Amino acid sequence: MRDTEQEHADIGIAATARALGHPARLRILRLLAGTPGCIGGEIVDAVGLAQSTVSEHLRILKEAGVIKGQIDPPRVCYSLNPGALLPLSALVGHLDAAGQKTGCCVSPDPVKG
Repeated sequence: MRDTEQEHADIGIAATARALGHPARLRILRLLAGTPGCIGGEIVDAVGLAQSTVSEHLRILKEAGVIKGQIDPPRVCYSLNPGALLPLSALVGHLDAAGQKTGCCVSPDPVKG
């Protein structure tokens, strides 16, 4: 991959990681993953936050491409965006595999660090 392509990919991965960087957004993603089809207003009740706060979290997830929102008047229906987390997952897998291969500063017991 060329440097500019890698840079563009890294920007996308960083945006995805930022979108996942809040516990409420992780709760929303778990809810969407565990719900067949798509859901709208039930998200507020399930997450236990104010409508405006949930809307902001949904906006951030949608902007990062992690979820999709489909307008179905009078509501918006949300679902996970298939494949959106693959680049981040691939990077984490690569880093984890590389970390296991290094001999420097690696403790045999990950709990003891």
